[in-house]
Amino acid sequence: MRLGNFDINEPVPELRDPHLLVVLKPWIDVGSVGTLALETLERHLGAESLGALARPGEFYDFTRYRPTIRRFEGERQITLPNSELWWAHGQDGFDWLFLHLLEPHVKSEDLLDSVVAVMEHFRVKRYALVGAMYGTGPHTRPLLASGSSTDPNIQQLMEPIGMGVSTYEGPTSVMALVTEEARRLGVESMTLLIQLPPYARLDEDHKGHEALLRYLGMLYDWGLDLSEIKRDGERQYSEVDKATQADRQMRGVVRRLEEAYDAGDLRVLDGDGDDDGDSAELPLAVEDFLKDLEDRKDD
Repeated sequence: MRLGNFDINEPVPELRDPHLLVVLKPWIDVGSVGTLALETLERHLGAESLGALARPGEFYDFTRYRPTIRRFEGERQITLPNSELWWAHGQDGFDWLFLHLLEPHVKSEDLLDSVVAVMEHFRVKRYALVGAMYGTGPHTRPLLASGSSTDPNIQQLMEPIGMGVSTYEGPTSVMALVTEEARRLGVESMTLLIQLPPYARLDEDHKGHEALLRYLGMLYDWGLDLSEIKRDGERQYSEVDKATQADRQMRGVVRRLEEAYDAGDLRVLDGDGDDDGDSAELPLAVEDFLKDLEDRKDD
């Protein structure tokens, strides 16, 4: 079956008021936090493949999102970058949809319409965009989250657990319009983003991975055991701590971030790491530190 540009696998499941969890790569998937969280939930819930874009090349430049080659039983397999859908049965009166959405390079409106077609066909109850961006919190403090919801009950729940509302203004992804379309359709919408330290540039940030699942666990009772993910994150941030302590300039940066964190004076950076406030001094110091780390690695 075809829904917009998504090829849906047969037989098509009957879903009860599904909640659609979405990660938008690469814009809000810093540290692969959203991808890791969705994959963890998919394994935990026994999710099954629902479909993918029929012709991803209509939306993606394969010189920017590269195909991958893998060997399986001696045979070479080439996989094209794609946006993929998964589904799982729930136990709380509703089911699950998971969308790993790649940001398009062309025909953005067509991809937007395709996501809307999926929401309409399965009568999605809630659209939740999850992931991570860079913030200005230090690695020595608990990771914060920002988010909002059109459901007053969820919004009320977010505030007591320390989830701030992002005041970011600036460039965004065209796929952010999906949230607007969800509201137009009467679908509840929610955004939940973990704020990662701007200098802990990890390919897979398990501290953020654990934080996102922990925050989501306050809204949904999955009964997930996060102990192993937590240990992985602590090991990673222990290495980050060693690197920052070994650099005098970065020690000062971390100290200033700690002071701002403890005073509640925090900002959110955009997906490229640019500050949305008017202070450029802190990001510049961070970038100098990152460049120095790269130089040491090359040496």
